[in-house]
Amino acid sequence: MKMVEERENKFDPQQVIDEFELLSKDAGKIQEKTLQKILEENGRTEYLQQWGLNRKTDQVSFKNCVPLVTHKDLEPYIRRIVDGDLTPILTRKPITTISLSSGTTQGKPKFIPFNEELMESTMQIFKTSFAFRNREFPVVNGKALQFIYGSKQFKTKGGLAAGTATTNVYRNSQFKKTMKAMQTPCCSPDEVIFGPDFHQSLYCHLLCGLILRNEVQVVSSTFAHSIVHAFRKFEQVWHELVANIRDGVLSSRVNVPSIRSAMSKLLKPDPELADTIYNKCIRLSNWYGLIPELFPNTRYIYGIMTGSMEPYLTKLRHYAGELPLLSADYGSSEGWIGANVNPELPPELVTYAVLPNIGYFEFIPLVENVDGVEATPVGLTEVKLDEEYDIVVTNFADAGLYRYRLGDVVKIKGFHNGTPELQFICRRNLLLSINIDKNTEKDLQLAVEAAAQLLLNEKLEVVDFSSNVNTSADPGHYVIFWELNGEASEEILKECCNCLDKSFIDAGYVSSRKVKTIGALELRIVKRGTFHKILDHFVGLGAAVSQFKTPRCVGTTNLSVLQILTSSVVESYFSTAFS
Repeated sequence: MKMVEERENKFDPQQVIDEFELLSKDAGKIQEKTLQKILEENGRTEYLQQWGLNRKTDQVSFKNCVPLVTHKDLEPYIRRIVDGDLTPILTRKPITTISLSSGTTQGKPKFIPFNEELMESTMQIFKTSFAFRNREFPVVNGKALQFIYGSKQFKTKGGLAAGTATTNVYRNSQFKKTMKAMQTPCCSPDEVIFGPDFHQSLYCHLLCGLILRNEVQVVSSTFAHSIVHAFRKFEQVWHELVANIRDGVLSSRVNVPSIRSAMSKLLKPDPELADTIYNKCIRLSNWYGLIPELFPNTRYIYGIMTGSMEPYLTKLRHYAGELPLLSADYGSSEGWIGANVNPELPPELVTYAVLPNIGYFEFIPLVENVDGVEATPVGLTEVKLDEEYDIVVTNFADAGLYRYRLGDVVKIKGFHNGTPELQFICRRNLLLSINIDKNTEKDLQLAVEAAAQLLLNEKLEVVDFSSNVNTSADPGHYVIFWELNGEASEEILKECCNCLDKSFIDAGYVSSRKVKTIGALELRIVKRGTFHKILDHFVGLGAAVSQFKTPRCVGTTNLSVLQILTSSVVESYFSTAFS
């Protein structure tokens, strides 16, 4: 039995790299075979039969017969599965588990089929990126301080287990085996990861990391936001954590019996460790380099750092000091797409090599002809360098998503052998728009970064931000919500407001502002802790902290979040940039 376990836990990074090299060299043929396998397996399902494929498995027939869809198109089919319909609707094999997206974009989570095949592709992605990462930044017999949190699982009307995508992964036995094989098991026991109160779990994650500080070689979370959030919390509670270590007694703030019981096995009086941590903290200047000071053997910091996570990189680098930031892989609740096989690249330049055997991928060129008709999708090996595309996914095996528009814009930055390396650009549906203007999440981020530079001399920073299009006024205007870490003068905030307005360089926006068909941009300052309330709101709805993304553009589908923001406003300024 022990030999079997050792064989399961053995992990050969070079073998994984060699396998990936072979896959990427023959990407076109592997795509063809992957689609064939998907269609052979599921050709008789209700969904595929209605499009008249007649059991054809070639790419041309598939594209000619099966339409491009969004989640809204598939929702009626998924709803029947969730409610207990066992007929082969989307997949031949029955779906046993449902994943929930974070719900932060549209205000409510999407239901997405989840199965063992998706779990296997998750582990393949993890192993591939780890193999390349470990070649550059080797870890040996270490532990990972992972700020990960499982949400509650529940049963759907039809009796299926449902939970967030990350919870389904963390609860799966393959996840633990893989982490152990990669020599980076989590510092924290399961009782902490799956605790019912994430505030208590976060406190105990920090405590577990400190107790095992010399063993920690990786600090990670699903998203960069969770790491920044954790160390902001550390700034507030570090005295208490040190006292717990000194006395060997867990804080009364942790009152969940299962967590207290699990922590009691780890926590013993250790005055020497307490003194070490105390002395490290009091010598730091404004918490710069906090992570390597607390965890001296850390090799790197790891998590998704692209898209809506980019605004947290400045603060994360502050905590990280000289430690490298490595961006995790590219995927979504609907499935995985690519692995980071160039870990030496900074997060702002990170690319993802598509694994051609984990799904069938199409790319819609983002160019319009004179009639405004969308371009024809091209295959994985037909994409062109430096072009931008809307990505379309057909899931491998049993997930039941066919020609599914992910809603992501990607740019082709290169090729790894025959497979493209993608750079994530933005989400397509996250747009600030009133009439002819179109500003993406990335445009918003760049505007905020430019305006935030004006705060640096005051030693202030934007803790978090969001936006809204206010069409109740005439003309409509953009509203930007900022939470700051201190008090800024009226003069500075007026400058920031003007800078935000001028930093949206979209031609439609600029021309509309000049002729006043779009009104003056409004900057609203919200109370400290407002964005924490938004996090609590989503956790209360069943979202996992691990999957939380601050909603950057709050629309009418997200009225609860808009209410939290508007009720927390303490100051408001209107731009005079185009007066």
